[in-house]
Amino acid sequence: MIISLHNVNKTYPGIVPLHVLKDINLEIERGELVSIMGASGSGKSTLLNILGILDSYDSGDYVLDGLEIRNLSENRAAEIRNRKIGFVFQSFNLINYKNALENVALPLFYQGIGRRRRNALAMEQLERMGLADRAHHLPGELSGGQKQRVAIARSLVTNPAIILADEPTGALDSHTSKEVMGVFRQLNAEGMTVVIVTHDPGVGAATNRIIRIVDGEIVNENA
Repeated sequence: MIISLHNVNKTYPGIVPLHVLKDINLEIERGELVSIMGASGSGKSTLLNILGILDSYDSGDYVLDGLEIRNLSENRAAEIRNRKIGFVFQSFNLINYKNALENVALPLFYQGIGRRRRNALAMEQLERMGLADRAHHLPGELSGGQKQRVAIARSLVTNPAIILADEPTGALDSHTSKEVMGVFRQLNAEGMTVVIVTHDPGVGAATNRIIRIVDGEIVNENA
């Protein structure tokens, strides 16, 4: 089991406290390709942020790849994220003044890996994505689909245990969305665990299991 959540709750304080996640129980096996689907405001992004150790939870238990995730310092949370999780975002989150190779290599910089080694590892991932010939192009010189493949390469460069993707096709046309989902399916076929948050039924249909969340509760799961 790579992800296990047991009775996880999250409330945002305020004049009227907002109970965003309600007794979430979720298990994801190593090697699964899963989508988390729900309408805007359903709690799916909060759930992703907790899975990605970007946000804390109030009660319950979360175990990621054998590690209990609870009351972590900022530095420890960042260390686990950098080593265990690859992130892919709707807006790509590429640094505009760095070329594709430099963007992909960046997580390795934070691991203290030398320039030559991190550039070699980054180029391996760009080749895997079919983008070796775009290695020295800036993000502004790439198409949307190419930018997302650079972002996927960056998410893979640290050899993470899991990929978390937040609306990864949201900024792409339908044809490019299918191409990007093809990349995720190929990565999954190679053994990578992939969790995709989406509101797109087409993206959900391309995964092997759909977890539906409504008003902060998991309502059903489709195999």
